[in-house]
Amino acid sequence: MALEFIFPVAAAVLALTVFVVGDRLRPESWRQTSDEASGTLVLDLIKTFFTAVVAFVVVICWQQYQNAHNHTVAESKALVDTYLAAEGLPDTDRQRVQGLVRAYTEQVVGGEWAVMDAERKLSPVTQDTFDTLRASVTAVSSSDTATSDTRAEALAGLDQVAQARHDRAVDADRGVPRFLYLALFFGTVLLLLSPVLSGLRVTKRSVAMTALLGVVVGAAVLAIHNLDRPFSGGNVVPRDAYEYAQSRFEQIGDRSAKSAPATAIGAGDVPHR
Repeated sequence: MALEFIFPVAAAVLALTVFVVGDRLRPESWRQTSDEASGTLVLDLIKTFFTAVVAFVVVICWQQYQNAHNHTVAESKALVDTYLAAEGLPDTDRQRVQGLVRAYTEQVVGGEWAVMDAERKLSPVTQDTFDTLRASVTAVSSSDTATSDTRAEALAGLDQVAQARHDRAVDADRGVPRFLYLALFFGTVLLLLSPVLSGLRVTKRSVAMTALLGVVVGAAVLAIHNLDRPFSGGNVVPRDAYEYAQSRFEQIGDRSAKSAPATAIGAGDVPHR
C-alpha cells in the first residue's frame, strides 16, 4: 500500500523537477506565451489513462466471467456422466447414487447460488451432499467386472465434479485486484475534473457535453462493477448448465423406466406354444 502511494508522488516530484529545471535551460524561442498547450497535454494523458485502465479491467473481468461459466459447464457435464455411469450399478446402489446426484444438483442451483452471491463462497451443506455422494459410490462393492468398471466410471466423473467445484469456489471469491480499482478511481476523478482543468465555460453546450461525459463514465464504472464478481452483483453467471443437466436426468430416468418392463418380460416370461 505504501509503494502504491509513494511511487506516484515520486513520479510527480520528478516531473515537476524536470519541468522547472528544463524551463531554465531551454532557449527563449521555445517558450510559449500561454499554458493552453500544457493543459491539452494533461487532458490527453488523462483520457488515455482512463481508457487504458477501463479496457484492462473490463478484459480481466470478462475473462474471469468466462472462466467461471466454463467451470459450471464442466461440472454439469461431469454430473451427467456420473448419472449415466450409475445406470450400470445394482438397483439399490443405482437409486441411491442417482438420487444423490439429483439432490446435489438441486442444491447447487438453489441454495448454493444464493450463498455464493451473499458470502462469495460455497455452501457447506452442498459440500456435505457431495461428500456423501462420493462415499456412496466408493462403498459399492461387487465381484462382477461390469459393476466394478461402472463404479470406476462413476468415480472418474465425480473426480471431474470435484475439480470443477474447486475451480468454482476460487471463482466465487475472485475479483479485480485492489490496485486496479484505485487506478480506476483516480482516473475517473481526473476525467470528471477535466472540464474544470481545461477552463471550459459554462454554456448550454458545455453542460450537455459534460453530462454526457458523466453518463459514459458512470456506465463504464457500473459495467465493471457488475462484471467484478462472476457469482455476485448485477451480472451473475447463469445456471443454465445445471438446469440442462437436470433435464438430462429426467430423460435418462424416463428411458430407464420404459426399458425396464421389456427387460423383465424378456428375462422371465417365456411364451408357451
